[in-house]
Amino acid sequence: MKKLLASTCMMFGLLGVASYANAADCGSLTIASMNWQSAEVLSNLDKIILNEGYGCQAEITVGDTVPTITSMAEKGEPDIAPEAWVDLLPDVVKKGTDEGRIIKVGSPLPDGGIQGWWIPKYLADAHQDLKTIPDMLKHPELFPDPEDSSKGAIYNGPQGWGGTIVTSQLYKAFDAEKAGFKLVDTGSAAGLDGSIAKAYERKEGWVGYYWAPTALLGKYEMVKLEAGVPADAAEWKRCNTVADCADPKPNAWPTDTIVTLVAKPFAEKAGPDVMAYLGKRAWSNETVNKLMAWMTDNQASGEDGAKHFLKENKDVWTKWVSEDAAKKIEASL
Repeated sequence: MKKLLASTCMMFGLLGVASYANAADCGSLTIASMNWQSAEVLSNLDKIILNEGYGCQAEITVGDTVPTITSMAEKGEPDIAPEAWVDLLPDVVKKGTDEGRIIKVGSPLPDGGIQGWWIPKYLADAHQDLKTIPDMLKHPELFPDPEDSSKGAIYNGPQGWGGTIVTSQLYKAFDAEKAGFKLVDTGSAAGLDGSIAKAYERKEGWVGYYWAPTALLGKYEMVKLEAGVPADAAEWKRCNTVADCADPKPNAWPTDTIVTLVAKPFAEKAGPDVMAYLGKRAWSNETVNKLMAWMTDNQASGEDGAKHFLKENKDVWTKWVSEDAAKKIEASL
């Protein structure tokens, strides 16, 4: 009996040591939260799952595509970028992976990201000749600039977004200024969203940069303009994604590859369970759209959205984690 008790105590002691070791291996880490809704809720989801399920001490740091990925590739900080739109910075990502500073770990959105210039569906229905960017540029009068109605307006995203750089380059490439358009800096994600909402409420013309999946495009039906030219991957890499490239050419937006980036130092200490979770964790655009719509309707934060998802979608997220982690996460909700 004493031997049995001793062996039982030893077993639980070893389990405790193993559990402590896993937590210690994971340790403190930073997770990048980009300033758009799907990335915000995903970073909070990762924080909850890693902290509650795997004993990490994860904190969220707010960043944007360009500075975050550049920092990871050059300095190994932050530790995780859950939703990295890597096609926006192909050279930076390639250099970082080639030099062993960052690792691509699965895709959180295997459907891919759809970026481009969009117009409201009511406008597309009323003017069925507006199929491409060159078509749109023939009609600045349909997209009046709010400060100068003699000009058309193309709405851009805030500084720091890779899509903002591309839109600025395509504005030059398609000679939009010569066509009578101004490029409008919306200043923030909220400013960009607000410009779409305002146009929709007034049934006015609007054209500008946006992407999917998003709750906003679920609420306001938009039509993506085709580029009107073939996609040229080499040209996209050479100039369309480079802010200071002086001679951009018209080009088509590719469907973006979205991956989770992990800094090499964290990947080496995190342990196989954490890395397995990051590799498996993926959801469809439809799932994310529904979640973001709920967040928008309920004015919910990224943390609120993550908790709502965990409570309502056990059949999805339990496939990403170990059985032990699943029990811990569920108990924390």
